[in-house]
Amino acid sequence: MLDLILEDTRERMDKSIDALKNDLSTVRTGRANPTMLNSVQVNYWGSMTPLNQVAGISVSEGRQLVVKPYDKNSLKDIERAIFEANLGLTPQNDGTLIRINVPALTEETRRNYVKQAKKFAEDSKVAMRNIRRSANNELEKAGLTEDEVKIGKEDIQDLTNDYIKKIDALLKEKENDLMTV
Repeated sequence: MLDLILEDTRERMDKSIDALKNDLSTVRTGRANPTMLNSVQVNYWGSMTPLNQVAGISVSEGRQLVVKPYDKNSLKDIERAIFEANLGLTPQNDGTLIRINVPALTEETRRNYVKQAKKFAEDSKVAMRNIRRSANNELEKAGLTEDEVKIGKEDIQDLTNDYIKKIDALLKEKENDLMTV
């Protein structure tokens, strides 16, 4: 029973780490990256569709993204969706594709992005603590002996500590990316 609870806890914590990685990928680092546009939803034939499903996104130069729609009729909708996503990016439509120049980050902007990354990391740590609490509750309800419950809680705490270290490492890596000019 203890092994099942630990395995379930590990899986839930892995999902939380994946969510953090996804959140951190949306934070700009001053370099063009197609994942910057992951949150953009395009009104495509009446339904909201992720941008990467209606267009190919690539990096043409270090600081320029190129969005090439699969359907040329959707070019205006894509341009509007990028503009309305409030990413701080200005799309430039040349009739066949959209170019997006990613501006260099100022020191103040970098610090704001670091704050945003720290918030994502803190939210992830809160999620880890909630997962730990849930696992401890499952242990207590599992009908195990006191010693087994105590050992299980120690194992869950060790697991939680390991995942908190992973979160700190991801944050430090993102912080270094942001502060590197």
